[in-house]
Amino acid sequence: MSGNAIEVKDLRKTFKVQKNREGLKGAFLDLFKREYNEVAAVKDISFSIPQGEICGYIGENGAGKSTTIKMLTGILVPTSGHLTVGGYVPYEEREKFVQHIGVVFGQRSQLWWDIGVIESFQLLRKVYKVSEPDFKRRLDELVERLQLQDLLNRPVRKLSLGQRMRCELVAALLHNPSIVFLDEPTIGLDIVVKSEIREFLKDMNRDHGTTILLTTHDLQDIEALCSRVIMLDDGKIIYDGGLEELKNRWGTGREVQFQFGTPTRLEQLRSWTEALPALAWSAENELEAKVWIPLEINVSDVLGQVVSKADITDIKIIETNTDDIVRSIYQSGTAEKKPDATIREDEGVVATHV
Repeated sequence: MSGNAIEVKDLRKTFKVQKNREGLKGAFLDLFKREYNEVAAVKDISFSIPQGEICGYIGENGAGKSTTIKMLTGILVPTSGHLTVGGYVPYEEREKFVQHIGVVFGQRSQLWWDIGVIESFQLLRKVYKVSEPDFKRRLDELVERLQLQDLLNRPVRKLSLGQRMRCELVAALLHNPSIVFLDEPTIGLDIVVKSEIREFLKDMNRDHGTTILLTTHDLQDIEALCSRVIMLDDGKIIYDGGLEELKNRWGTGREVQFQFGTPTRLEQLRSWTEALPALAWSAENELEAKVWIPLEINVSDVLGQVVSKADITDIKIIETNTDDIVRSIYQSGTAEKKPDATIREDEGVVATHV
């Protein structure tokens, strides 16, 4: 398969929500004649994802992420619009379609709770109609990569969350799907297991060209895996582009922290960098200092002025936090305009006004 793995055009999904009337009389009337409000969860969105791309699909709770994923996987039928996944219309060609996708929902399991892990895998082999030789070859590859040898005969209910999530990934990939949907795959996991799963997903994408659509609230997942991000707010796409572009557009600057071998006064640091405007220096003592550098000034220019004059033992550069960037975008409701930044020099921090 070539071209786009996922095509979405003017996709919309509305739900009827019962309107409850007030008081005893209203409750009585609701028994015989219910009234409904129509609520749009996804509002005419369009995007395409090329084969082999890892794309982050993010948004706050209620933004429409899960509704979109359910339409893309054929669980929900769109109210209007068009979509194809792997060349199939999910809700029309479901039996053929599911042979080409894998799905992992972080808060739901596709494994049978009271039987051994390997028995769940065998049942899924029959569901996906995978031949015994292909199943054995694929299972051996996944078990070795995710180190599941000691878990195969253990009941799913006796697995830790991290162990279960690794088994869920195997269950979703046994039939070697070309497209994988991951909904909060690292939720509740410790940092070691998260790192292992991220590395596995990167390897899978590189080795097999697997297309991955990832929804998550953990932006470290996005930074580790995705070059592109689609941001949803109130059912509409407010940003679709590169993660680095988003950082450059909304990042307010960088902080550089210095440690000195000999005492260095704040007045000296300011005088050495007085040719560079808008720097915000601060220090709690004469052996440590930090400076906020706006985006329009190169970090190397600041370092060049300080390193040549001060006795420096350590330097740390801290980029703008992606969580803060995304939070600012949601507060403004748009990703089109970069926020204004005001530097409070007395504190050495930046206050972002949207």
